[in-house]
Parts: sequence; C-alpha cells; structure tokens
Amino acid sequence: MSVKIRLQRHGKKQKPFYWIVAADARSKRDGRYLEKIGTYNPNTNPATIDLNLDQAVQWLHNGAQPTDTARAILSYKGALMKHHLDGGVRKGALTQEQADTKLAAWLEDKAGKVDTKKEVLSKAQEAVKVKALKAEKVANDKRAAAAVEAAKVEEVAEQVVVEETEAPEAVAEVAIEENPAAEVATEEAPVAEVTEEAPAAEEASEEKEA
Repeated sequence: MSVKIRLQRHGKKQKPFYWIVAADARSKRDGRYLEKIGTYNPNTNPATIDLNLDQAVQWLHNGAQPTDTARAILSYKGALMKHHLDGGVRKGALTQEQADTKLAAWLEDKAGKVDTKKEVLSKAQEAVKVKALKAEKVANDKRAAAAVEAAKVEEVAEQVVVEETEAPEAVAEVAIEENPAAEVATEEAPVAEVTEEAPAAEEASEEKEA
C-alpha cells in the first residue's frame, strides 16, 4: 500500500485549518486517513505548526511520501533532518549520540530564527500602532480646532444680529429727543380749534331764538 503524508483541510471558509495525516494515496484528500501526526494553521504569522516528530519520522522510515506542502512543513520542523541522521546511524556513519547532538543544535538554531522573526514582526506591529495613534491624535486636534473656530464664528454672528436688532430703537429715541416741539404742537393744536369755534356756535343759536 502506497502511503502519503499530506494535509487534510478543516476550519471555516477563508480560514482553513489543516491536519497533517498519513493516508492511503488512493483515498480522497479529506477522506479516511491512517494516522493524524500534527496540525498546521496558516492564519497566524508565522504559521503555527504542531507536529509529532517521532511519528512523522517513523512514517518516513516506512516509505511514506510527503506532498510538496507536507515536505516543506516536515523540513521546517526537523523531521527530514532527523530522518537523514537516522539513516546515517543505520549505515554506521555516526553514532546515535552524535545524531541527537546535531539534531538538537539544528532545532535550537531554527528556534532562534523563528524567535527573531517573531520579534521583528512584533516591532513592526508596534510601529504601526504608534503611527496610527499619532495620526488619530492629529485628526482629533484638527477636529477640536475646527469646533472652536465654528463656536467663535457663531458667537460673532449672534452678536451682529443683536446689534442690528437694537439699532432701529436707538434711532427712534434720538429723533424724538431732537424734535420735541413738533410733538407738543401736534398734541395742542386740536384743543385750540375747539375753544375758538365754540362761542360762535352759541351766538348763532341765540339769534335764531330772537
């Protein structure tokens, strides 16, 4: 039976999550499998890989062929390196202790590279956050300045309206103060006319009776 080490898709739409499985080469991609040996989550940066190293190497020893993506994952996690060193031990090229020492050094170096990448990504994300905060602060300052300016303009407009409303009343008062004689003449004229015409009417009445 031909065995392949491949990815089996799980997860949600547009957010895939994969199982790393050893399966019969004739089975469907998401069908039955012989053993689950790890998981692969590409939604994180860097990608999260959880692999049972010993089980993966054992399947490689048994002749399982990984797909291209699975081979990259196995290489990333050191499974191919361990498989290669185990072959050297079987051939007598090196001892098991030497193989273990080389594998440990390789894994340590790989972990250091991964940590460096995480640190660089973390600094980049922090720089992006700081830049976003500065931009937000500038935008808030501009909005506050615009609000203050609008309030000043509104206050000036209200003051102008008040001054225009009070101006006609002041003009009327000034006109009255400047021409008081006209007002007095207007009030006294009708009274004088009535006083002069009244005796004439009485005399006409007396002549008729006589």
